Amino acid sequence: MTQSEQTEAISRSAQRRQRERELRYQTILRASETLFASEGYHKTSMERIADLSEVSVGTVYFYFKNKEDLLIQLLDEIGFELRGMLGAEFRKADVSLDGFRRAGKIFFEEFCPKHPERIAIIFRESVGQSSLVENHRKLIFDRLIADVQNALIRLGQNMKADFPSTHSAEVMAVSIMGMFERLAYHYLIWQDRSGELKTIGKDAVDFIVGGISRVICI
Repeated sequence: MTQSEQTEAISRSAQRRQRERELRYQTILRASETLFASEGYHKTSMERIADLSEVSVGTVYFYFKNKEDLLIQLLDEIGFELRGMLGAEFRKADVSLDGFRRAGKIFFEEFCPKHPERIAIIFRESVGQSSLVENHRKLIFDRLIADVQNALIRLGQNMKADFPSTHSAEVMAVSIMGMFERLAYHYLIWQDRSGELKTIGKDAVDFIVGGISRVICI
């Protein structure tokens, strides 16, 4: 075997090991997501996670420092996905309220029904945990609120509409994300009414859009 062939073989082997590591990482993460949502964060042990992942407990600890680390990694992943879906639509809301309608539709008709485990983790299981976990939750919502606030400001500027006060866009943004959170909690966690989310989402979005229109007189 030539030197170049040896190098290529080593490279392929390294790539295979990297794929295997990523697969194990994702398998453990998905098992944690399932268990945290179904059994609760505090009731889930690292042994249960290892069992569902079909790996040893030592392997779980090789990839994650502890159970809190698993929760944080899940939170960051969920936050990234949620912001990618909603933030993209909010950023399009430059000259109309269509971006707000699309964001609401995506949240209630796509994200919530397809990812009930993620709803449980970000809105229930991560609440009241350590300050580190809370800081990650805060960062997620701070970014989402900032996306909404900036969209409102751009919309007002492009429509040449005035806000009642310098706090209006921020208050509206916090209220909008608060509605998303509370409705998801109420209809998916407290009650199992996922089949009604389309109608619930439409009512919520109509309320939000009507409020925005009234406040900045579009």
